Amino acid sequence: MKESELRKMSFATICVHGSGGPDPYTRALNVPIYQSSTFAFRSAREGAEIFAGEREGYVYTRLGNPTLVAFEREMAFLEGGEAALATASGMAATTTVILTLMRSGENLVASDTLYGGTHELFRHTLSKMGIEVRDVDATKPEEVEAAFDANTRILFIETPSNPTLKIIDIAKMAEIAHRHGAKLVVDNTFATPYYQRPLQFGADIVVHSATKYIGGHGDTIGGVIVGPKEIIEKARRETLRDLGGCLSPFNAWLLLRGLKTLPVRMERHSWNAMRIAQYLSFHPKVSKVYYPGLRIHPQHELAVKQMTGFGGMIAFELKGGRRAGEILMDSVKLMTLAVSLGDVDTLIEHPASMTHSTYTREELEKVGITEGLVRLSVGIEDVNDLINDLSQALKKVPA
Repeated sequence: MKESELRKMSFATICVHGSGGPDPYTRALNVPIYQSSTFAFRSAREGAEIFAGEREGYVYTRLGNPTLVAFEREMAFLEGGEAALATASGMAATTTVILTLMRSGENLVASDTLYGGTHELFRHTLSKMGIEVRDVDATKPEEVEAAFDANTRILFIETPSNPTLKIIDIAKMAEIAHRHGAKLVVDNTFATPYYQRPLQFGADIVVHSATKYIGGHGDTIGGVIVGPKEIIEKARRETLRDLGGCLSPFNAWLLLRGLKTLPVRMERHSWNAMRIAQYLSFHPKVSKVYYPGLRIHPQHELAVKQMTGFGGMIAFELKGGRRAGEILMDSVKLMTLAVSLGDVDTLIEHPASMTHSTYTREELEKVGITEGLVRLSVGIEDVNDLINDLSQALKKVPA
């Protein structure tokens, strides 16, 4: 089927059938794992031409591999981008984008609520390289605008944000970034391309921790960057080449497999999360629930505008603070006390002491990550079993 015909199909159909058809080398329905570090040339001239970029071909898996290329092709197609680059992890994806677009003496503006690993990269590693990071509340466009100057190269946001599920107006952020000659980079890990496609709203580059919903089973680590072909190829031939943060063929194969079931998993994640969020909203020991699907969420209307579903992530605050959260997390039986997210299993964790422990106490307070905040990555189990597990655990939390 031609690409133009495929684009008329639903997202779920494209995920199952892929954009490129069978493997071009073997006609295998599922792309094989090309488990090779290096590739032979037919002649010395061919090798020289591939190295010079004058001919397409494979040299070394750090620079490209047929299994990786298949995954990259699918991610670019699903996000609506020109090209994609697979990386060893979500952090490798973020680091590769920034070091491709920036140099010492420049700055980036970032939303103040980010995954803890991204925050650590921005606060410590980039500062050592002479790159300044300016935190802003990206739900306030005037604050974002005021942070830009002539040396700003990137506006970096997560939406929904980790862990407080803030929703940021992608189109408005793109407008501000482009007015200042900067690129808008969006971490789309929570929403996935099934529920949100930032490039459609003006974003320049999308990054994912593919470890999460793209893989979906907690058995692989990977990342991916989607954006303009020129930027992606620069990242591949320069930054990734030098840093070496490449994805393995086996992990690329696992991620390709994950994409086939992404729609059905996301629908179940979202279905379960909405019902758990509703349950928690009326529980006497819960003071606040963060889920963009709830009408009480402050950016619910914006979420409806730029998302087609609300995903499987929930955060909620317990009235009893950190001790209440510890009792809850130690009392669940079905849910698993673990970090990461996007697995078919439901995972529960304490952001302030775990995933976001890289934030200072003052930073945690500023962005609303309280000691009593609990994060749930809702899995695909039966929702009644999950609610029953929360119910029995909450009974052990002091009133």
